[in-house]
Amino acid sequence: MEEYALGAIESRFADMVWETAPLSTAELVKICEEELGWKRTTTYTVLKKFEKRGIFQNQKGTVHVLISKEEFYGRQSEEYVERSFGGSLPGFLTAFTKRKKLSKEEIDEIRRMIDEME
Repeated sequence: MEEYALGAIESRFADMVWETAPLSTAELVKICEEELGWKRTTTYTVLKKFEKRGIFQNQKGTVHVLISKEEFYGRQSEEYVERSFGGSLPGFLTAFTKRKKLSKEEIDEIRRMIDEME
């Protein structure tokens, strides 16, 4: 299974790309310099890592999104549930709700989602 975990800095980088793409690599370098204090080479190195993972693509100097933010975090969540709870969503929800009480609105939303899936 593809690894979709990101560190804090990688997450900031990815969010900047998702918010602004498509954008030129020059624009990305400028944003990363201003927001993260990175040099051009650092930006290109991190972008290359995302390209190898199939998340973004640098095509002729323009950065494109290959996997949307929602798709990425959905896959990341699936990996977490699989790794931590043996793929059991009820197991995850049980652990989650033991520490955090759900509001009535959250419970209603979950019920609506389940009803739509049936």
